[in-house]
Amino acid sequence: MKSKAPLLFRSLIVFPVFLALSAGILTISPAAKADDPKAPTAVAIVETVIAIAGNGMGRAVLDQIRRNGVEHGRLTRITPDGKAEEVKYDLRFVRGEKFEKDKVRLDSKTAQGEYALVYGDGRIFGIINGSPFIPRAEAMADFNAQRTHSIDALLRYKENESKLSSAGKDKQQGVDVYVIDMTDTAGRRTRYFISVKTFRVLWLEYEETPPDSASAVKYTRRFYDYRPVQSTWVPYRTVLLEDGKQTLETHILTVTYGVKMEDSVFQNPDTQSASGKP
Repeated sequence: MKSKAPLLFRSLIVFPVFLALSAGILTISPAAKADDPKAPTAVAIVETVIAIAGNGMGRAVLDQIRRNGVEHGRLTRITPDGKAEEVKYDLRFVRGEKFEKDKVRLDSKTAQGEYALVYGDGRIFGIINGSPFIPRAEAMADFNAQRTHSIDALLRYKENESKLSSAGKDKQQGVDVYVIDMTDTAGRRTRYFISVKTFRVLWLEYEETPPDSASAVKYTRRFYDYRPVQSTWVPYRTVLLEDGKQTLETHILTVTYGVKMEDSVFQNPDTQSASGKP
């Protein structure tokens, strides 16, 4: 007897697409040029991506379910000398009205020790052994890029007042993709490659000049193994490439949304001590 799992998986994809199309979010066109009047607009494409990410219910579900959450996982970082470094991590977050109002804490555990990077009140700081420290510029840049150049940034483009534009339709490695450029209010640009078939983000690209470097680096972030999580879709495996060379691979082990957290999790220990709070 054949398993029904593949049929169920296909239905989970097709049904939300049907809902998105029937709601008039996007009408598929065979056009491949960005300036073709018959081609779907960037906003229409991204709004359909949002609908699919919310399992057919879109932005309302994402806003309600992903307001806060906890993610546990592991990552493998390739060091400059070619060695692989294993890291366990815990990511906790609370969303604000915009990215600037978010609260994010990333706890990492390596063979050398444990530390946390925190974004709150518009700035990044580190915590080690209960004491704050100023992270290296490179670490802060990487931490910030994970937020600003991400699928989440695309899903929240409207509330973040980011601008969208279409670069047309392309075929890469046998896969038809829509190419969407997003520019945020700080002028940071991210190019997204979205499956024409499933309306999932398959990969994204951006360029940044690392601290203490004179030349820009092209970053590519690829997403794999999408799974349903509390009526939303999440890629459980992510690969980061720098100028075509893989430097990081992340695997989500568990993710739970709707987890309430105390504000103290995201506060600077010095600030807590000064206010007299534990």
